[in-house]
Amino acid sequence: MLELTDIHKTYEGTPLLRGISFTVAASETVCLLGASGSGKSTLLRIIAGLEQAEQGRVYWDGQDLASIPAYRRGFGLVFQEYALFPHMNVIENVAFGLKMLDLSDQEISDRATNVLAKVNLIGFQRRRVTDLSGGEQQRVALARALAPNPHLLLFDEPLGALDRSLREQLMQELRAILHASGVPAVYVTHDQEEAFTLADRILLLHEGKIIRAGSPAEIWEEPGSAWAAHFLEIGNILQGVVKSTMGPVQVETPAGVFNFSCGHLHKVGEKVELLVRPQGVVRNAHGNLHGVVSDAIFHQDRFKVTLENGLYFYLDMAPKIGEGIALEISPAAVQCLS
Repeated sequence: MLELTDIHKTYEGTPLLRGISFTVAASETVCLLGASGSGKSTLLRIIAGLEQAEQGRVYWDGQDLASIPAYRRGFGLVFQEYALFPHMNVIENVAFGLKMLDLSDQEISDRATNVLAKVNLIGFQRRRVTDLSGGEQQRVALARALAPNPHLLLFDEPLGALDRSLREQLMQELRAILHASGVPAVYVTHDQEEAFTLADRILLLHEGKIIRAGSPAEIWEEPGSAWAAHFLEIGNILQGVVKSTMGPVQVETPAGVFNFSCGHLHKVGEKVELLVRPQGVVRNAHGNLHGVVSDAIFHQDRFKVTLENGLYFYLDMAPKIGEGIALEISPAAVQCLS
């Protein structure tokens, strides 16, 4: 098991990582998700042994790794840039790390061939890596990381250079490969779709701290903060003032008045932040939210309707741009974030 305790790191005098602690269990894929500059890649490099933390410890199965160099940690790394050797063919790239182990040539060949089968590259052994597509090159990089039977896999934005359709395909393949291999993994990304597709558990990084941790479903249901809800594009964020706490909480916002159930304790007059989810909204002349349509875009089987105040919702039928509409927001679509 991987364990990090109280990791700190500064960059150019500014705190980058501030007390990061978490564990990765056997066969678990943990995604470090955050905006650019949140310290995700630096944290991955600290785990790999490519950088040193200024404070804190990294353990593997209880052993402090501070004195263990990167090449002896037994971790496999996969980067966005592939880092393949252009003068070597596919199987030579995959076998490169195996040659550092005490294996016979036949064992190296067998293991490299077996791992190429896992990433759907049988028949590509003698191809030059420079003749492969981006997706194929990333499969080679993954095969090379898997070949030595690593204790842990570390991914740093591995799909960032690929186009959307190929990225979606590889996300599904990578998920299947990780589950089949049983190797625990730490996956760094700024893309929430990747994190929600691949992760067993997501760690949301913001300003050098883990501000939310949980399964994809848990984080989607309870983002925990306005920043997290905005970053994950879960819905609309509204500022409001509590008007009543008798029965359902009543909050007045510039967009309208909302009544909903809430597990937080509130006082009348308290300022709060609301998450208003865009799904399950219906047009209703007596609705609790009014606005003027600024845009309506077909989105899969619905229309994403944006109002002039910046709020957006999904409707079955597209209203006209410039039209004033009233919407009924279900109490179940409203959630207090503070």
